[in-house]
Amino acid sequence: MSEAGNWCLIESDPGVFTDLILKFGVEGVQVEEIWSLDEDAFTNLRPVHGLIFLFKWQSVDSKPDTSTVASNPPSSLFFAKQIINNACATQAVLSVLLNTTHEHLKLGSSLSEFKEFTLAFDPHLKGLALSNCDIIRNVHNSFARQTLFEFDQTNATKDDVFHFISYVPHAGRLYELDGLQDGPIDLGEIVEGQDWLGKVQPIIQQRMLKYNTGEIHFNLMALVSDRKMLLEQEISSLEKSSTESSVSEISRLRGCLADEEAKRARWKVENIRRQHNYLPLIVNMLQMLAEQGKLIPLYQTAKQTAINKAARQAKAKSKAT
Repeated sequence: MSEAGNWCLIESDPGVFTDLILKFGVEGVQVEEIWSLDEDAFTNLRPVHGLIFLFKWQSVDSKPDTSTVASNPPSSLFFAKQIINNACATQAVLSVLLNTTHEHLKLGSSLSEFKEFTLAFDPHLKGLALSNCDIIRNVHNSFARQTLFEFDQTNATKDDVFHFISYVPHAGRLYELDGLQDGPIDLGEIVEGQDWLGKVQPIIQQRMLKYNTGEIHFNLMALVSDRKMLLEQEISSLEKSSTESSVSEISRLRGCLADEEAKRARWKVENIRRQHNYLPLIVNMLQMLAEQGKLIPLYQTAKQTAINKAARQAKAKSKAT
């Protein structure tokens, strides 16, 4: 992959991904985090349009069974090679958005024009077009976290590398879309009436089992229909009825709606904090503490606390052995 392009790393967080989608101009969908592969985890989130999976990259991931790479995928399936480092988060999101046709999803002018423009491109050209799209890159980089220092990652090992891929149902088949591969991975037919989530769950589980016992660096998110929109539609529909059961259900749904609005308010605050530059505040606080003669004593106290903690941990470890 090219080092050019200056794409930032993006945190794997549903609030970040939902805001990313909104800034692309997309309406009618949001992202939710999935904590379990059990059926119950998806029950209240349907319809689910696609899954975004984050995992620790290892060398085995670069060598899939070539027989599973779709030799002649449908022309309607959007698949782009990843050309730029750090772009896999946005690429995974786009892989779901640009392959979803659902009444709830309104793609917006920017992505609709991009999809139409790249329709006849091969995967490599699609990747180049994506990496050179100012709108997509600027939205992506708007989620750069403010840091106090720049870290040299030139010596980072493969154990430090994380990667996003997507799983989407499309044209009656299930696909894994990974920009580092030669093409979309065909995971088989989705029989009419079959729940595609039931087909993808064991595939993700099997992938996780490739790692050592105790490995927890995974994250799974789902692109789902806008929960607030669905709740408001359901409440509006029930309000046309005057039965006792509908009144009770409306009350429950209003509680769910309040929870959803509170979650979005929390996401908004968290995203503002992620993008805020705290460096001037920290520098001023350090200067004030130094002027008051409190900086060095605080440092010494913190240092001693760290030493004591390390000693307690070492003692506890020696007793355990």
